[in-house]
Amino acid sequence: MGNTLVVHAKRLPQSQKARRAAQYVRMSTDYQQYSIENQAVVIATYAELHKLTIVHTYRDEGESGLRIENRGGLTELVEDVQSGRADFAHLLVFDVSRWGRFQDVDESAHYEFICRRAGVEVAYCAEQFDNDGSLLASIMKNIKRVMAAEFSRELSAKVFAGSVRLTHRGFKMGGPTAYAFQRRLVDDQCRPKGILTIGQRKSLLTDHVKLIPGAPDQVEIVNWILHEYLRHKSQATIARELNQRGILNSQGRPWLGKAVGDLLRNEAYIGVLTYNRKSRKLGAKVTRNPRELWIRKENAIEPIVHRDAFRRAQKIMGEGRVSIPEEEMLLRLRKVLMKKGKLSKTIINSSPGLPSMSSYVLHFGALRNIYRLIGYNGNQEWFDKYASHQRWAALQLSNAARLRDAFERLGRSATLNASTECLRIDNVVNVVFRVARCRNYENAALALDAAIPREVAEGMGCRGSAGREERSDLRLCLDALGVAHLQSSHVLVLKGSL
Repeated sequence: MGNTLVVHAKRLPQSQKARRAAQYVRMSTDYQQYSIENQAVVIATYAELHKLTIVHTYRDEGESGLRIENRGGLTELVEDVQSGRADFAHLLVFDVSRWGRFQDVDESAHYEFICRRAGVEVAYCAEQFDNDGSLLASIMKNIKRVMAAEFSRELSAKVFAGSVRLTHRGFKMGGPTAYAFQRRLVDDQCRPKGILTIGQRKSLLTDHVKLIPGAPDQVEIVNWILHEYLRHKSQATIARELNQRGILNSQGRPWLGKAVGDLLRNEAYIGVLTYNRKSRKLGAKVTRNPRELWIRKENAIEPIVHRDAFRRAQKIMGEGRVSIPEEEMLLRLRKVLMKKGKLSKTIINSSPGLPSMSSYVLHFGALRNIYRLIGYNGNQEWFDKYASHQRWAALQLSNAARLRDAFERLGRSATLNASTECLRIDNVVNVVFRVARCRNYENAALALDAAIPREVAEGMGCRGSAGREERSDLRLCLDALGVAHLQSSHVLVLKGSL
C-alpha cells in the first residue's frame, strides 16, 4: 500500500488534464472587437472544434496592456502555472496581443514560455497560424508582438495630438481640479449639460469639460492667499492660518505649504489653461516637461485673480529660487553681509536674489564653514554654545548605548533610535534623552538622578543618587519595568560635566 498512487483534488494526473483548458481574456479601453464577450465566443468555438473543456477563466477587464501591474488575472495565471496548481494542459488566448502591448516585445514571449515550460500549451484562437513551434509560427508571433507594441506607440501619439487640439479649444484634459474651480460638462456645441462632482466622468465621446469658477467663498480664499503672499507671508504661514480657520483644500484635506505654492503658480487663476506640464507615456515614469513643451491656451477660463498681482507673486517666487554658480553664491552673500552688517539664517532666507540657507549648507557644508569662506567670524558665542550642545548630544547617545547594553546583558530587549535619542525597552517603555542645564560636580563621577536597578547602574559604570528619597516627575523607575502601571514615556536626567 506504500506505493499506492494518491490523487489530490488540486493536482490531477496529466492524463486527466489532457482535454482540460483555461482561457485568458483581457480588454483595455481601445476597441469593441476586443470585448470580453467577443473573445469568449471565439475561444469557445475553438475549444469545441478541438474537443477541449474550458475549466477556468482568467480575466483582466479595463486594464492597460502596457504593464503587468494591476492585472490580477495574468498574475494569478502565472502563479498557478509556476506553482503546479494549474489543473489544465491548454491555455486559450484570443490573439498574441492579449498578453499585452509591451514595449519590450520579449515580455509577452516570457509569459508564454512560463506556460510552455510547465507543460501548458498556448493556443491563439483568432490567429491565422498554429502555435506549433514551427519557424513560421515563431516569425509570425514576433511580428505580432512588434505590431502590438507599435500600435500602442501610434495610439499614444494620436491621443496626444487630439488632446493638444482640444486644449487649444479650451477644454480640460483630465487631472485634478484646482481649488476654487468646478468642471462643467458641455456637448459638442459647447452647450452646458451640468456640473461634474468629484469622481464623476463624462460618458460620451462627443462631450467635453470646461473649467469655471467655483463657490464664491473659495474664490475669495484664493484672492486672500495671493494678497497675504504679496505681504511677504511665507507659504507655510499661510497654510497654517488656513488650517486654523478650518478651511480645507480641494481634496478635503488640511493645507500644506507646498499646496499653497502650487496654487500661487497655477496660471488657471488668470484664465490660462495648461496641458502637458507632466507626461507619462507608454507606462513610463511621470516626468516634468520643460516649459517650452507646455500647451497653453490664453483666455480659456474666466480669471479669478488680477493678472498684475499674479505676476508680482511669480516674481517674488522667482527671486527666492535661483540657480547660480557657487562663486556667485558666495559673492552675493558677501554683498548681503556688507549691507546688513551681520548674517543669520533668517537674513539669508529673507534676502531677495539669495539662495536659501539649505542651499548654502548643501553646497558648502556647516554654517561656520560658509562664514569662513566669506571672511565672516559670525557670533562666536553662538558657535561655542552650539559646539557645547553637540558635545552633550554625543554624550547622550553614548549614555543611551551604555544603558541599552546593560539591559541586554540582563536579557531584556532594548532598541536605540539615534535620530530621536530614544531608547525603547521591552517594546513598552520609552527612555528619552535630552540636554538641560545642570550643575557641575567637581571630582564627581557621572550620577543618575533616577532610581534604577543596582545591577543596571553597575553595568553602566555609574552610581545612583545616594540618599535621595524624594520622587520627581522626571524620575525614571527602571526597576519597575514589570509593573503594570508604568507609564509609556519617561525622561532620563543625567548629572555631570564634560
